[in-house]
Amino acid sequence: MPDPYVESLRRGFKSRDIPGSCSIVIFGATGDLTHRKLVPALYNLFLNGELPDSFKIIGFARRDKNDQIWRSELEESNRNNSRSGHDEEKWNEFSKSLFYFRGDLNSEESFSDLKKCIMVHETKGPTFHNRLFYLSTAPDFFPVVLENLKKAQLNLSPKKGWSRVIIEKPFGSNLGTAQNLNRIVNDTFHESDTYRIDHYLGKETAQNIMVLRFANSIFEPLWRSRFIDHVQITCAEHLGMEGGRGAYYDKAGAARDMVQNHLLQLLSLIAMEPPTDLSANSVRDEKVKVLRTIRGMGPEEVRKNVIRAQYTEGTLGGKTVPSYRDEARVDPKSMTESYVAMRLFIDNWRWEGTPFYIRMGKRLPTKATEISLHLKSPPNVLFQKLPGSTESNVLTIRIQPDEGMSVRMLSKKPGTTFKIEPVEMNFDYWSSFKKGSPEAYERLLIDAMIGDATLFARRDEVENAWLFIDSIQDSWHKSNTAIPMSYYESGTWGPIEADNLLAELGHEWRPL
Repeated sequence: MPDPYVESLRRGFKSRDIPGSCSIVIFGATGDLTHRKLVPALYNLFLNGELPDSFKIIGFARRDKNDQIWRSELEESNRNNSRSGHDEEKWNEFSKSLFYFRGDLNSEESFSDLKKCIMVHETKGPTFHNRLFYLSTAPDFFPVVLENLKKAQLNLSPKKGWSRVIIEKPFGSNLGTAQNLNRIVNDTFHESDTYRIDHYLGKETAQNIMVLRFANSIFEPLWRSRFIDHVQITCAEHLGMEGGRGAYYDKAGAARDMVQNHLLQLLSLIAMEPPTDLSANSVRDEKVKVLRTIRGMGPEEVRKNVIRAQYTEGTLGGKTVPSYRDEARVDPKSMTESYVAMRLFIDNWRWEGTPFYIRMGKRLPTKATEISLHLKSPPNVLFQKLPGSTESNVLTIRIQPDEGMSVRMLSKKPGTTFKIEPVEMNFDYWSSFKKGSPEAYERLLIDAMIGDATLFARRDEVENAWLFIDSIQDSWHKSNTAIPMSYYESGTWGPIEADNLLAELGHEWRPL
């Protein structure tokens, strides 16, 4: 099947086509994600004229509400969360397409009634029987929703329309559960109609990595082990277990919650070979190759290359915060990591011998995600006796919060003395394009409506990522070789063991 985006580029369109009219069904309509992200994203797409002329948004949940109550709640959320602000007149127009459906996810009858509801809406406007189902429920309900959609034949749209599903993370909790969920998904929807979402891939800078790499001759020749000394990927979060998140997080941990999906996706974009074209499968083929060539680790390799840690009581933002084990709904004897740092190697021609460092932690001093590529230093024969810095060049890609890029280089400091100091060349989206980046969910929702799966994870991507993470989890929890838990004070940058991990090869974490 031809890729719609690529086909539009080939035809010379300056922008993508507006998607065909459709019904969007959100399971988990009263949840936090729907209120904070999904509906504000759809509202902003509506403001920008990117939604079809005819669309319906149907929220499925079990609470006793009606259209008007749900619309009022969403309006309040939109005032607080819409990146473009809240326009009363535009919201009133947009909200006419919002409808609430009270149902039980476990009830086949509810799905039969949902089908009737959708068909009624389709008769009131030219929706072409296109249907997009968004699973924003607790992960335990994913199989239930999929099976009930199939029983109600909602996975088969009539009159040559399409029927697609977006599935939120986490997609499984290990390789076995991910494979089982993939079997259920593929038994319900074709793989080409399945969209496993990772909102990091919808961020503007993540999308720009391929352009940076393959469209710029100053970078493309350098993007290999011959010139790059090492790569760092950091995801820092200042929050802990607020909002009752402890119950979920204590079963997942940093490696499962963030590394398996978000950070390995960023790694694959950084390390992949150029795809044959811009179609979804060509891009994802290359990403899968990266995941398959990450060097595997047994218990002894995990001990040497992976650090797990928990935060202790400390000060953050001027307030005292509790230790991880003292958080609500966390086991007081928990061995779940709130921080993970690892050193990876990709065993292929391009990256042989280049270490990739990944770290992710809770209760760190700030919230930020960035990728930094540290280039090898030139022969230090000319300037070794001069005062000043001899730091290497660094290309930094900021994923959040201030999306952009910077290059660190060395320059002579103005003056009569010959002193070298590092300088930064910065690029950010606002300064260059005079407009902010769209929210990740805006891009991903419109992609799913158009049928462009480039920024969504394919089945083999998910399973290969879990295969790698499971080897680490098995070493932590099933191995006879004791692998200790490290600790770090809240408000600091992690345990000393993570610093030592880099120091072994003469490296240090880049300060954010």
